[in-house]
Amino acid sequence: MAAYVILSRFSPEAFRYPKDFKKLADAVSTKIKSECPGVRWKDSYATLGRFDVVDIVEAADPKQIEKVAMIIRAYGHSTTETLTATPWKEFLGTL
Repeated sequence: MAAYVILSRFSPEAFRYPKDFKKLADAVSTKIKSECPGVRWKDSYATLGRFDVVDIVEAADPKQIEKVAMIIRAYGHSTTETLTATPWKEFLGTL
């Protein structure tokens, strides 16, 4: 399975109150789980920088990652940037 990093930034119109974000996050998560069963979620982090959320995921099919990103954009009212990720030791081994 390949690893990916999905960086997301919320639209200002995504939610009015922080408590509303929990409902939005649950809806996005449910949609991803039902439509992208080949994606394994490793971890998620809230960040205070350029992006609001960093998700670390794995999938054998990059098309599934594309679908996840589109669900986050459409249902989560976010912009995303997706990066492929290679484990550090594996990367060093290719040099």
